[in-house]
Amino acid sequence: MSSLAILKSRALAGMSAPAVTVEVHLANGLPSFTLVGLPDTEVKEARDRVRAAIQNCKFEFPARRITVNLAPADLPKESGRFDLPIAMGILIASGQVRASRLADYEFAGELSLSGELRPIRGALAMCASATGEGCSFVLPFGNASEAALVSSATILPARSLLEVCAHLTGASPILPFDATLETTRIVYPDLADVKGQAQAKRALEVAAAGGHSLLMSGPPGTGKSMLASRLPGILPPMTHEEALESAAVQSLVGNFEPARWGQRAFRSPHHNASMAALVGGSGIPRPGEISMAHEGVLFLDELPEFSRNVLEALREPLESGRIHIARAAHHAEFPARFQLIAAMNPCPCGWLGHSNGKCRCTPDQVARYKGKLSGPLLDRIDLMIEVPSVTEAELTARGNNGGESSCDVQARVTHARQVQIIRQGSPNARLMPNGVEAHCQPDETGAALLRQAMNRLSLSARGYHRILKVARTIADLAGEEQVRSPHVAEAIHYRRGLN
Repeated sequence: MSSLAILKSRALAGMSAPAVTVEVHLANGLPSFTLVGLPDTEVKEARDRVRAAIQNCKFEFPARRITVNLAPADLPKESGRFDLPIAMGILIASGQVRASRLADYEFAGELSLSGELRPIRGALAMCASATGEGCSFVLPFGNASEAALVSSATILPARSLLEVCAHLTGASPILPFDATLETTRIVYPDLADVKGQAQAKRALEVAAAGGHSLLMSGPPGTGKSMLASRLPGILPPMTHEEALESAAVQSLVGNFEPARWGQRAFRSPHHNASMAALVGGSGIPRPGEISMAHEGVLFLDELPEFSRNVLEALREPLESGRIHIARAAHHAEFPARFQLIAAMNPCPCGWLGHSNGKCRCTPDQVARYKGKLSGPLLDRIDLMIEVPSVTEAELTARGNNGGESSCDVQARVTHARQVQIIRQGSPNARLMPNGVEAHCQPDETGAALLRQAMNRLSLSARGYHRILKVARTIADLAGEEQVRSPHVAEAIHYRRGLN
C-alpha cells in the first residue's frame, strides 16, 4: 500500500521565486525519511522539525518509508520554507488530513518543534513571482503584511500547523489577510544641522536632483558623514514600483519591515567588508550591500581603506544598475540602482592642507594613498568636492546659520526630478549616450567651455558625458530648458574637484 500527496511551494533564485513541487510518498518498508531534490543543509534538517511538529500537534508520525521529492531536481533548495508543505504532505498522504483543491494553494513556512509557524525570507519575492497564477498563499502570520504588498495576491496567514489543517479540511477557514498597511514616518537628520559647508550642501542637492554619485574629500571632523546621512532626507519620495522592488530585495535577507514601506535605504558598510558582503555572494548567491541600498544611498566612508578588488567590483553596477553574481553551479542577478556617496581624507593622516600644519605625510605616501582609487572607478563618479574645515564663526553661530532645512531642499529636488521623468523617463544620471545627445546639449558658449575643459583635463568620453548630465541637472534645478555656460562651468568645477 502506498500513498502520494503533491503540494506547491517556491524556492528563491536571485530576485525570482521559481515554482517547486513538493511530492510526498509513503510506502511499506522499514521506517525512514528521505529528502531528495538538491536540498541544502537547512532543508535536510526539516526531517527533525517536521517529525517533532507533527507529534506535538497530536498527529501520528507514520512509521513507514517516507520519500519527499522537491522538484525540479536541478534547482537548489535552501532555508526552512519547505517545512510546512512537507508536513502537510505527510499528513495528507497518511490519511490523517483529508484535503481537496490542493492545486489552489501554495505553501511556505518554517515549523517550530511545537508546530507554530515562523516567518521566512523572501515572502514578498515569492508572491511577486507568482502574480497571475491565481493561487492563494498559505504563509506564516509574520510574513502576511509584507506579502500583501503584492496587491493581486491572496494571503492566508496561519500561526500554526493546526490552523492550516483546519483550513484545508473546512473546519475553520482562514480569512484572507486585510492588506491595510500602517507606515511609520521616519524623521531623517535635517540638513540645517550642518554648520557652514555651503558648497558641499549645493553639491549634495545637485547629486540628489539627478541621482549622481558624489565623492567628498576633507580633513577629519569637517562634516562629511553628517552630509551623507542627510542625503536620504532630500531625495524625492519613492514611487510604488521603486518601493516594491526595494522591499523585495530587503525581503530576500529577512530585513524588510512593513512599517518602513517607501523609505529609502541608507547603507554604510565598514571598510573591512569583503567583496561578497558588498556586492553579494555565498554558495547560493544572496544580495550584498549594494543591492540592499537599491533605490537608496550607499555611503562608503574612508573610501581608500576598502580593498582594491572590492572597489573595482562597484564599476559594473555603477554603470548598469544591476549586479550579476556567477558561481560554478549557480547564477543570480540582483538590482543595484544605488546612489553612491563616498568620503575620504586628503592623505593617510588626514591633515594635508589644514591650517594646523599637523600633516607629516611625504608626497609618496599621499600618492600611494590616493592611488588606491583607480582611474576607471573615479571616472564613474560624477561630482568630486573638497570639504574644508569649518571656521570658528560658522561653528559657534546660533540657529541654522542661514542654512535651509531638508524639507525646503527636497521640494526643489523633487520638482527637478519630476521634470526629468516627464522629459526623458529617468533621472539624468541614468541617461544613455543617445539621451545625452538629445537632452543635454549646451549653448555655443557652454560648448566652447566644455571643449577647453576636455583639452586641459584630458577628459574621457565617459567624463565628457557625465559633465553634460550634471550640467543638465543644474539647469533643471534652475528651471531652465537650455543648458548654458554657467551650468557647464559648475559641472566642470565638480569634475575637477580633487585634481
